[in-house]
Amino acid sequence: MAHDKSVTLDMDGKPFNRTAMVAVLLIGTFAGVLMQTSLGTAIPTLMNDFDISFATAQQATTWFLLANGVMMPVSAFLSTRIKSRTLYIIAYALLTAGMALTAFTPADSNMWWMFLAGRIVTAIAVGVTMPLMQVVMLNIYPVEERGAAMGINGIVIGLAPAIGPSLSGWILEKDHTLLGLTISSSWRTIFILPLIVIAIAFILSFFYVKNVLPTKKIKLDVVSFVLSILGFGIFLLGFTNVATAGWGDFSSVILPIIAGLLLIILFIWRQVKMDVPFMDVRVFKNKQFSLTTLGVMLAMMAMMGVQMMLPTYLQNVHGMSTLNSGLVLLPGALMMGLLAPLTGRMYDQIGAKRLAIVGFIILALGTLPFMFITTTTSGAFITALYALRMFGVAMVMMPLTTMSMSVLPANEAPHATASNNTARQVASSVVVALLTSVTQNIINNNEPGKALQTANPLQYGSDMLDASMKGFRVSFAIGFGFAILGIIVALFVRGGRVVPEGMTKHVSSDEKED
Repeated sequence: MAHDKSVTLDMDGKPFNRTAMVAVLLIGTFAGVLMQTSLGTAIPTLMNDFDISFATAQQATTWFLLANGVMMPVSAFLSTRIKSRTLYIIAYALLTAGMALTAFTPADSNMWWMFLAGRIVTAIAVGVTMPLMQVVMLNIYPVEERGAAMGINGIVIGLAPAIGPSLSGWILEKDHTLLGLTISSSWRTIFILPLIVIAIAFILSFFYVKNVLPTKKIKLDVVSFVLSILGFGIFLLGFTNVATAGWGDFSSVILPIIAGLLLIILFIWRQVKMDVPFMDVRVFKNKQFSLTTLGVMLAMMAMMGVQMMLPTYLQNVHGMSTLNSGLVLLPGALMMGLLAPLTGRMYDQIGAKRLAIVGFIILALGTLPFMFITTTTSGAFITALYALRMFGVAMVMMPLTTMSMSVLPANEAPHATASNNTARQVASSVVVALLTSVTQNIINNNEPGKALQTANPLQYGSDMLDASMKGFRVSFAIGFGFAILGIIVALFVRGGRVVPEGMTKHVSSDEKED
């Protein structure tokens, strides 16, 4: 698409309001992506209302990430085959239906399946809107503004998951009055508020979202579609089952993981052999794309790993309310949102390498103290550390994501975006399931015997707290390991700003061709 700084044209050559379109995409996708982590502080509430265990309640997040990850490979085909305006309208309709289904699920353990069904439908829609927005932003902004555009995109990818626990904590604390309206403290409100936003975005999409991506009539390769859904779905299902079944369960954990991996390998082999692949995995042949995607995965795993554990630690160990545990994380969330556009602009000036190295170092330094936290570690100290971690994540995520799109030709953007997002979502799903299971297993292995609960209740409570702390510390140590690996990966990323093939390059002298 040709770019004119004064006029932006759609695929029919008609001018459209780019600012209005971006605003609709941002608010709609933000409300959807918010659902990734919005239940972090609500887990204890869900456990109580539905009368379910911690591991079962955590499925509300792991199943969301699972369905979200499964949809990412499909997004490349959908964005190539279906007009962008139509695709957004369908996705927003699904988002509305999914959130409504979850919000109005009866609070009964026998109806937990309905809650999860709503989460899955919502995740499917987000799995379309999130990568689609990246491709759209790359197409409607000129190359010299690409970093800034992806920085705007980073408000959704970075801020929404980061602010989810804080927003939920505020909602769950007590009833609030906002603009004359009473906001209920029920967990249902966590879904109803974004549902209202999505409904508004759905209506506005008919007027402001335009067709801005080239499409072509390609035939759906049913075999690839089935292999993609089954492969990623079964693989992630195995990790989802770890929290409840443990690593020793062959039928529900080991077998699905192995079977899923085999199907994914078969899927990749088929894509390489096809002239017109369902998802062109050959983008990973580009070393810089693979490195930057790996860096994004590690940053996401380091962020999600600690982020999903902290609310439970603050509530169960410190006895904090949902509001206070959310407020502890709020400065870090705001840090992420403020820095995403800034780091995008910095990428336009100096590229991703230096930003990623510094970002991962900051992330590691902010994570290290979490490995030594105690039951008396102050909330203010945790707030400062968490904000420092999110500062590091912000310096890593958008520059590496922008570079991963820029090292490839523009016509490969849908497949590059699908591959990058698939990798990121698989990483998120795996790390949440992994750390949940690790924490739970360590607690189970170190908890005192039930007899002590009757004989010496105080000692039993103290020993249970010690068991919980051991689980949390190991989880935080794993998050620190991801940050260290990120530093190593960033060292091999190309220096300077990179622009797509066929365009004039303005890069630093240390850039080397791949």
